[in-house]
Amino acid sequence: MVHLKEQLDRIMAGDFKTISRCISLIENEAGAYEHLLKALPNISTANIIGITGPPGAGKSTLVDSIIGSFVAENEMVAVICVDPSSPFSLGALLGDRIRMSEWYTHPGVFIRSLASRGSHGGLNPKIIEITDLLKAGPFKYIIVETVGVGQSEIEIAGLADTTMVVLVPEAGDEVQTMKAGLMEIADIFVVNKSDRPDADLFERNLRLMLSPAIARVHHEIPIVKTVASSKTGIDELMTEIKKSLKVENNDEKKMWLLTEKAFQLIQQKKMKEIDKGELQKKISTLVKDGNFNLYAFIENI
Repeated sequence: MVHLKEQLDRIMAGDFKTISRCISLIENEAGAYEHLLKALPNISTANIIGITGPPGAGKSTLVDSIIGSFVAENEMVAVICVDPSSPFSLGALLGDRIRMSEWYTHPGVFIRSLASRGSHGGLNPKIIEITDLLKAGPFKYIIVETVGVGQSEIEIAGLADTTMVVLVPEAGDEVQTMKAGLMEIADIFVVNKSDRPDADLFERNLRLMLSPAIARVHHEIPIVKTVASSKTGIDELMTEIKKSLKVENNDEKKMWLLTEKAFQLIQQKKMKEIDKGELQKKISTLVKDGNFNLYAFIENI
């Protein structure tokens, strides 16, 4: 049996096996995972980079290129890929992450796929705890790539120091229907696959749409054009990421991030006693008895 102090020492030393095991404990709420979380040191200098955007935008290929840039600088990187869940097993459907396969055995890169497990915001319900665990490791950068569920991914802004929204030139209609909130969470916009027709027109339209958000944050939100498959534009993107981390990593944003995390964790604790399977049984019984009113039922719960 590994003692808590030994576990923490291994995490801080970058023992990938221990980190993987501890992530599984947190995901499954197994063992003494809460004791481990309470013992995590509060001395991390890791930067969390959130990457979100619609399916097919090339987020995984982009992450692959970003990893390569950090590795070239001899920086250690952790990557969390949040994938759609199977509705039956709640396991990640895209867990293989073929595009990042060259990094799986690299000693400076830790990659883990997580299932969203039905979370509406596109993130795993334990993502806050898992990123805090990784922050205790020797990683300089932690990349969180979220499932592309469209408008409801705004919670990534409550987790990441810098948030990138990845789009493609054909996403014109999608951008039009995006909630203002999603447009406003981005610290950087990436127009990927920008070798396609109408990329310049799309960029101009995006800048026009961003005008209200820019007025609110008092600085221009960079738009970087990339072709991740050929590494085009990656150097410019890396410059913007580092610039954004310096600008955004201020005390006011840190307090906001901590408040968002606290709020989400309190929500989870409050909901912990509610079992969806038990709810279904009770509802089934009441429906059969002809006695079911949704709002009265919720009030009783």
